[in-house]
Amino acid sequence: MRTNEPELGADLLVDFLNTLDVEEDTDRLADDAGLRLWAGEHGVDPGDRAAAVGARDALRALVDGTDADLPPLQLPVAAAPGAVRLTARTAADAAVASAVVLSLQGKLGRVKLCGGEDCRWAFYDASRNGSRQWCSMEVCGNRQKARTYRAKERDGS
Repeated sequence: MRTNEPELGADLLVDFLNTLDVEEDTDRLADDAGLRLWAGEHGVDPGDRAAAVGARDALRALVDGTDADLPPLQLPVAAAPGAVRLTARTAADAAVASAVVLSLQGKLGRVKLCGGEDCRWAFYDASRNGSRQWCSMEVCGNRQKARTYRAKERDGS
């Protein structure tokens, strides 16, 4: 693998999805400088910012169980003896290629968005049965349990 090619997979995809931080109300892709920084950290060209944002938003919807159309992207393949692999040139290409790789491996369903409505952080569910609901049980899981408890107390249940 060339050194300027990103390692496609769950880590890259989750990091790309988390360029949008709902809890902090920040978006690393809000400007070209943020996209260039993210792309540089992952060894890809930034590419078109609108394509990156469109890909991120569509991928977030897809991993959250909603239908979404990915923007048209170029996902070139490279051949080597006994193997064919996706390559990626831009941030959007790398994220979509990572989703394709995970999908082919049957693991895309393990990339999830936190069930905390005020969080929505992306994470990879490595639990044995794939039932994890929160990015962090200690933070978001406890918040949700406290909300549920308070609602039951209020309702007299």
